[in-house]
Amino acid sequence: MKNLILLITSYIAILFSCSRNDDYQYSYNNPNNNDPITETNDSISILSLGDSYTIGESVCSTCRFPEQLKDTLINSLDSDTFDLNVIAQTGWTTTNLIDAINTENLKHNYDLVTLLIGVNNQYQHKDFSLYESEFPQLVQMAINAVNGDKDKLIVVSIPDYAYTPFGQQSSSYETISTEIDQYNTYAENYCNTEGITYVYITDITRLGLEQPELVASDGLHPSELAYSKFVERIIPYAFEKLD
Repeated sequence: MKNLILLITSYIAILFSCSRNDDYQYSYNNPNNNDPITETNDSISILSLGDSYTIGESVCSTCRFPEQLKDTLINSLDSDTFDLNVIAQTGWTTTNLIDAINTENLKHNYDLVTLLIGVNNQYQHKDFSLYESEFPQLVQMAINAVNGDKDKLIVVSIPDYAYTPFGQQSSSYETISTEIDQYNTYAENYCNTEGITYVYITDITRLGLEQPELVASDGLHPSELAYSKFVERIIPYAFEKLD
């Protein structure tokens, strides 16, 4: 009889232990004890292509505009995972960016791609015809990365470094602005012709002298605040494209 009672007691203890474990798992997955949470496998991926203005020279790794764009989207969209791939480096021209993309084994199912390139073509005094030839190539590469859907591409205008302490040291700082306008006009006209979204942010950087907080500590590149203003311009289009 004692053995029978011991067996029954042990069985009840096991049942109680299993019941406690099940309750714990439910509470972990559903802390408010409301309806069970429906898990999704949605993920959003962004590809950002460019140069120092994309990699965020002289600002923290989370301060550059692609990271701020990602963080803004994370706070607004219901997505389990959010991936950002940045292909950019300080000093890159259109040629360098093309070479870098060609060496990458890029997937073709990005949800959104940004492209900001050209300042180093101007700074390194490359012939403008090079930009006219290679900018369309980069646009097509960017479109390929979003499975051929050009509506998923956002081209961002080139900032104007003439309105920085570094730019003001140049005796031809006015020429810098004129040439930056030439690059931006070409890119904007091309995008308008091809039905591609073009976001103009150059005017923000032209406030760099009267608002020094828009310039990074190196006296040349945009600051975290400037990049946040870039994102304010970009984000409505990003929401629209990810809807």
